[in-house]
Amino acid sequence: MGPRQLSVDPLTAARRLLGASLTGRGVSAMIVEVEAYGGPADGPWPDAAAHSFRGRGGRNSVMFGPPGRLYTYRSHGIHVCANVVCATDGVAGAVLLRAAAIEAGFDAALARRGESMRPAALARGPGNLCSALGITMDDNGIDLFDPSSSVQLRLGEEYPMQEGPRVGVSKAADRPWRFWLAGRPEVSLYRRSPRAPAPGDSD
Repeated sequence: MGPRQLSVDPLTAARRLLGASLTGRGVSAMIVEVEAYGGPADGPWPDAAAHSFRGRGGRNSVMFGPPGRLYTYRSHGIHVCANVVCATDGVAGAVLLRAAAIEAGFDAALARRGESMRPAALARGPGNLCSALGITMDDNGIDLFDPSSSVQLRLGEEYPMQEGPRVGVSKAADRPWRFWLAGRPEVSLYRRSPRAPAPGDSD
């Protein structure tokens, strides 16, 4: 399986990424929580919460394809977060990696996250996931299916999952575009943005 399996809409891509294996700098993990993001208002999946909503420009150009690339950004200017680009070349779509279960390289993950960190919390939350796997801003745009890449992705079978609103977004806050594997302790808690409209008043 490769980037062709991600040449689909963001929701389908998000579902396909659950249970996939992500390897970065001596750590391997299973993806257990993701969020789908669309693109500009004139695209097939308008999404006011997406970095690509206002069109291509600067760093967000990676979100416009090709699929299988890694799009990184800093949350609040501090934490590195990672997205897997989907859709087709020229059409924006991406899936935020929210949480993963470390399966190999625990010592390396602990060294990056702190020796007292509980295993389930090592890669819980998008910033912590990138920290545990050593993903940096320099990884922006790499091909996740290239065997020589510092971060690599391997898709597997699809798993039963649950869905709900995305975490912390103030726009398009009611869309059930977050997906996670049920019963996994690594999945993050849902927190609605205080800037979002009341539930039911957003799209």
